[in-house]
Amino acid sequence: MTDHNFDIVILGGGSGGYAAAIRASELGKSVALIEKDKVGGTCLHRGCIPTKALLHSAEVADTTRSAPSVGVKTTFEGIDMPAVTAYREGIVAKKFKGLEGLIKARGVTVVAGEGHLTAANSVTVGDDTYVGTDIILATGSYSRTLPGLEIGGRVITSDHALELAEVPARVIVLGGGVIGVEFASVWKSFGAEVTIVEALPHLVPNEDEAVSKTLERAFRRRGIKYTLGVRFQSVTQSADGVTVTLEDGSTHEADYLLVAVGRGPATDGLGFEAAGVALERGFVAVDERLHTSVPGVWAVGDITPGLQLAHRGFAQGIFVAEEIAGLSPIVVPDLGIPKVTYCDPEVASVGLTEAQAIDAHGADQVESYNYNLAGNGKSEIIGTAGMIKVVREKDGPVIGVHMVGARVGELIGEAQLVVGWDAHPEDIAPFIHAHPTQNEALGEAFLALAGKPLHAL
Repeated sequence: MTDHNFDIVILGGGSGGYAAAIRASELGKSVALIEKDKVGGTCLHRGCIPTKALLHSAEVADTTRSAPSVGVKTTFEGIDMPAVTAYREGIVAKKFKGLEGLIKARGVTVVAGEGHLTAANSVTVGDDTYVGTDIILATGSYSRTLPGLEIGGRVITSDHALELAEVPARVIVLGGGVIGVEFASVWKSFGAEVTIVEALPHLVPNEDEAVSKTLERAFRRRGIKYTLGVRFQSVTQSADGVTVTLEDGSTHEADYLLVAVGRGPATDGLGFEAAGVALERGFVAVDERLHTSVPGVWAVGDITPGLQLAHRGFAQGIFVAEEIAGLSPIVVPDLGIPKVTYCDPEVASVGLTEAQAIDAHGADQVESYNYNLAGNGKSEIIGTAGMIKVVREKDGPVIGVHMVGARVGELIGEAQLVVGWDAHPEDIAPFIHAHPTQNEALGEAFLALAGKPLHAL
């Protein structure tokens, strides 16, 4: 057995792990990055990037269908799934090659293989041990299922859904969260009949209720079916389909059942607990500065409790690298991290929902304003409905921004800065939002809360 010594050893080369490696190297640290598959992790290879490529294909399909309504003659002939797959794989391959080059240029040592934490300062890969003054755990997440619901055959996860060679005629999506509504949106655009089954009262249940209801109305208009507030009971499958039974006795039939009930932390069997690292429901317990229960061992990304987002992983990886280097970086709480769901229409948010704000501050200390995108010229041009909701403390700062509509994910940057900097609507009102843009809709909402609406009542 051979020992290899580094300043920092990182277990997991996904978003959090590789961000930590790059930043630590920039700060002069020697770094070993251990990855059993490919650097980039789930986000690059099975999550963010490939699913957004599918969503772009879906958008083009919808645009082609609707082109005659704006005076463009087109003919929609269907979806060529092998060509869609080639497009998706090409995007991933290009990003992967770029990431490999970036990591190499930074002088990071990449170790291929499955690592196990064998001591507070050691990770073993095969016959080799990588010893670090500090260890960063960044092993990511996996697709969860429900107790008794076995994955296989025509019961699939998002990983399998990416690889389907055909467009299903009918599909049931179990789970109305981010992954579920994104795949439902893709398949509907591709021509499938889609039914979402969500046990909670609303789709995207972690969003503001006004956002959820707006998305539900949009999905109804698109012909995406859904059942809310009824739990899954069982599934049976045959060679050519599935039958799903819900707890109210209703049944639904389809070609496939996509299980999209969330992602779990990939911490089992990696030696964490044996090395003294405390876990909570499978997640690595960390303090606000991402220390684990073991000195010199840190954790980032999906294995830490909270939002499971690639950009959160990036931020945490950078944070830990800078913390180890003694730079004392600023803690950004989960409430300050933007969220985007890339279905059609998109959902984007940052900060407190109105219900959370009322719980935190009291109903008499919270104000909100909903701006309907029907009043926005650019939204009318691109043919999207939706809304922008801004929540503020009474006579105080903006504490939440919530949006539904095509392309609203591109507006979340301004919203994040407003919430993160505790800006008041009155602070933003003097700044001009370009016309005609969807960005104006944010400006209109801020103007309204500042008491001087222009294109709103």
